[in-house]
Amino acid sequence: MKTLQMERLTREAFAPFGDVIELDGARHFPINGGTTERYHDLAQVDVVEQSGRPLINLFRAQPRALPVEINMMERHPLGSQAFLPLSDVSYLVVVAPAGDFDPAHMRAFWTDGWQGVNYAKGVWHHPLLALERVSDFVVVDRGGEQPNCDEIALAETWRLAR
Repeated sequence: MKTLQMERLTREAFAPFGDVIELDGARHFPINGGTTERYHDLAQVDVVEQSGRPLINLFRAQPRALPVEINMMERHPLGSQAFLPLSDVSYLVVVAPAGDFDPAHMRAFWTDGWQGVNYAKGVWHHPLLALERVSDFVVVDRGGEQPNCDEIALAETWRLAR
């Protein structure tokens, strides 16, 4: 079994795969007569290819115990997919660049609570990996008539390690 080292999720480290959605360092300004702070334009939603439309979903993820083993990946070739936790939860993110899948380019990240991710169109990723407890996420992705999920089985199982 191969091992994939996890790293802390940061905007810089995740940039090749999409956006980290977090308040720290985000552009913001007051609205509604100063009663609300707007954190603006946190991710690039990319869903309109081939007459796609945005979907807003709620995913309820069951917790996984460490160590986590990875034996498959998926991608959405026609649109981005954003995950925003509804509470301060830790979860894991496993990604690989868009294009032909190459396990040598996989990366794994752990989140620091309240961080969301937006996978860019075509980026390979593992399905949601919640830790510790049942966790709810708002998910923004693409709806449309065309299939938008490719899955592959990995030739070898990978174990995530800190």
